[in-house]
Amino acid sequence: SMGTASYILVGTREAEQLSFGSTAHGAGRAMSRHEAIRRFRGERIKQDLESRGIELKSTSWKGVAEEASQAYKDVDEVVNVSHKAGIGKLVAKVVPVGVMKG
Repeated sequence: SMGTASYILVGTREAEQLSFGSTAHGAGRAMSRHEAIRRFRGERIKQDLESRGIELKSTSWKGVAEEASQAYKDVDEVVNVSHKAGIGKLVAKVVPVGVMKG
């Protein structure tokens, strides 16, 4: 999501047997886009991101609300589960400095 880290993982041999060589490609949504729009305000999210040093550029406050960090599962937990299960080896963690929403 916009305000959380991204991770780079590499596949493992174990993943071929455990998950057809696959792992999560993202944290996954914890709530629908509609629910996120109802619960969050794009302007407020922009303020929060900027207070953490993350620049946000967007053409739509609605689009920002849809992608609120709170609308997603905890990416750290998802990555740790994949890593510990042996289906993805953690290589790097990157943190956002800017976000562009179209």
